Amino acid sequence: MGPLLGFVISSKQPCLLENIFPHHNNAGDRDSFSCSICLDILKDPVTTSCGHNYCMCCIEGCWDQDDLKGVYSCPECRQTFVQRPVLNRNTLLAKVVEKLKHTAPHACDFCTGRKHKALMSCLVCLVSYCETHLQPHYNFPALKKHMLVKASTQLQDKICSQHDKLLEVYCRTDQQCICYLCTMDEHKGHDTVSAAAERTEKQKQVGEKQQKSQQRIQEREKEMQELRQAVDSLKLSAQAAVDDSERIFAELIRTMETRCSEVKELIRDQEKAEVSQAEGLLERLEQEVAELRRRDAELEKFSHTEDNIHFLQRFKDHSAPPVSEEKPAIILNQSHAFKTVRTSDLQKKLMLCCKEGVGEISAAVKAVHILQSAEPSSQAAASVAQYHRKKYSFKDRCSLSMLSRTGTLSNSRPYQENIPGPPYCL
Repeated sequence: MGPLLGFVISSKQPCLLENIFPHHNNAGDRDSFSCSICLDILKDPVTTSCGHNYCMCCIEGCWDQDDLKGVYSCPECRQTFVQRPVLNRNTLLAKVVEKLKHTAPHACDFCTGRKHKALMSCLVCLVSYCETHLQPHYNFPALKKHMLVKASTQLQDKICSQHDKLLEVYCRTDQQCICYLCTMDEHKGHDTVSAAAERTEKQKQVGEKQQKSQQRIQEREKEMQELRQAVDSLKLSAQAAVDDSERIFAELIRTMETRCSEVKELIRDQEKAEVSQAEGLLERLEQEVAELRRRDAELEKFSHTEDNIHFLQRFKDHSAPPVSEEKPAIILNQSHAFKTVRTSDLQKKLMLCCKEGVGEISAAVKAVHILQSAEPSSQAAASVAQYHRKKYSFKDRCSLSMLSRTGTLSNSRPYQENIPGPPYCL
């Protein structure tokens, strides 16, 4: 084994292996990746502890023969092992060899010593030639009839492994390429055609599949474009719905604040009017009580007068009823407190209205889909049906027009054309 192969096995930097092929393109380097037992390119390469590489089947076959001796040795350096080593496939080297098969140029089969790069392969001779050894195929009439193709490392794949003949026939029965001798052997009686005829037939099928594939691609691209447009439209619609909802809820909040101020002002005005009236009456009552107390004190003093004549002469003055006794009695209203002003009732109605309204909005939102299924889900159908069922009854129950000067927010437009907007009754 050459030093290059030892480097490949011992290196732990896979990135360096990618650089092997640009610098080692001649056929001599292929020998570095050949098994020293079968002298062919490594197949399922394994590496011994001494650093040499073999085909797994080759080294296992050698060591099968060493089982009788009980001592195993490396065919390359003759290093011995008391116990039979356990070998695993060298995955990294296998990748290198596989890449070498496809990237390294094929060598001329007629060159001796330093092999030159093969230019063409003859499908009749089943060998590859460099520029020098290819000349007889151009000069001799008998060789001019041979079919030449560009040199390929896969030439052996075109040769029948059993008869060493070119694979020119296709067996439709077994779905494989065979040679002419195979048609008279194990493929006798099978449905066979020439490889060229089968290629023509298969080429038509490939063309049809390619046409269908291109048509499918166009359909999918159109669907992708429509889907992207639908997504963009949905995003714009969602943003418009969010903006519209923010505007409407902001307007509702402003309306609530205005109505709150109006209710507070109404309560304070009524309080002020009633208190002013009650305080005026209270002041008059205090004056009347003071007058009554003064007259009572005079009557008390008059009742203790000892002069009978004076008592009788002044009795008429003290017996006249006071003017205040002619006023009607004051009757207090039992419901004079603001207990009947129950803002909590309005709160309950608003909460119920908002809960039902949000529920219907949620149903409408969940009914928005980009993709339409063949059979709408029962949940989505139920949500839409419930939304339309409550559409008008909801507005009838929300009789809270007192919260707005105009009675309704008429400028609250629906945010989507195909879905009716939720009725706002505030």
